[in-house]
Amino acid sequence: MTHRYGSSAGSPSSGRYGHDVLAGDWRRGTRPTSQPLEAVTGLVVEEVETGWVGAVVRVEKAGGMRVVHLEDRRGKVRAFPLGPGFHVDGAPVTLTPPTATAKAALAQAKAATTRTASGSVAVHDAPAKVASASRIFVEGRHDAELVEKVWGHDLRVEGIVVELLEGVDDLGTVIDDFRPGPGRRMGVLVDHLVPGTKETRIVEAARRHRLASGVKILGHPYVDVWQSVRPQRIGLERWPVIPRGQSWKHGVAAHLGWPHEDQADIARAWKQILGTVRSYADLEPSLLASVEELIDFVTEPGQGRP
Repeated sequence: MTHRYGSSAGSPSSGRYGHDVLAGDWRRGTRPTSQPLEAVTGLVVEEVETGWVGAVVRVEKAGGMRVVHLEDRRGKVRAFPLGPGFHVDGAPVTLTPPTATAKAALAQAKAATTRTASGSVAVHDAPAKVASASRIFVEGRHDAELVEKVWGHDLRVEGIVVELLEGVDDLGTVIDDFRPGPGRRMGVLVDHLVPGTKETRIVEAARRHRLASGVKILGHPYVDVWQSVRPQRIGLERWPVIPRGQSWKHGVAAHLGWPHEDQADIARAWKQILGTVRSYADLEPSLLASVEELIDFVTEPGQGRP
């Protein structure tokens, strides 16, 4: 088996006992012997009768017998009786329950390599930090919730608080009030930052602010942060084009066939979209690059701890 996942249905070995039990040399000594192998989480195996290929998710007792759950490359999981009837790299194996030693080694490996939703290595049992003087500002609640879901762990480790702007119209005033400077940096994430927009004109003015040296303003090109979620996560090839003059969020909810009469409907629509985001891989690169750069800016050594 040269692939990680896939189906071998239709191949000569698609049956539990092969394509033809009488083909070739039938003598016992020529047939490969099934070797015992612990069904540790992450092990990729093929169930030879069905051709199902997947990674071991867990082993448990069900209906008085032990079963192994295998997850294929599409995220679908099937359960099979633990024991013979599996292949690993083309060789027959008999899956056995993982031993305590194997479980402990796996847990230790997971603890050492667990990554956050942003892709960074998780920091376990870190002491709580006093909030940094530096901050990241985002336009609205949905922006903040998305940043929290993907980068929340990283920001808590660094002691960085995310605050709401409720729009960028008064960005200059916010900079005045925040008073950025040495040890007190201000990162700002702006929606719809494309040439010719109102947002771009506001940002250009803010970058000329007398305190601009302690401020970094970045953004993404989307009308709303919803669009920074890859549309495939909600079953679309691309986000719909909403006519000018119509509320973009209401238009999207209508396109998806979701309730969209009031703000409560829109809030539920966003929760549904946000719920599909599992990690940074579900977001568009333009948002990823901006948020990562803002985090680097406000957490640069010597910043945020006057």
